[in-house]
Amino acid sequence: MRATHWTWTFEDADGRPVADGGEVFPTRSDAEVWIGESWRGLRERGAETARLRADGRDVDGPLSLRPAD
Repeated sequence: MRATHWTWTFEDADGRPVADGGEVFPTRSDAEVWIGESWRGLRERGAETARLRADGRDVDGPLSLRPAD
């Protein structure tokens, strides 16, 4: 059985791709912890939304990277 590779992709306010995080995570939990720690820096680089991918398939998102009110 092959392990799942979890990654994030990012889009700007117009829905255009922003450079991906380049990180590959061994578990969904690891990916979710990383986004929770990294979203501010991603916003500074122009990312507005994030999509979680499992082996190249979207599994969650788009998730806003804006702070909750």
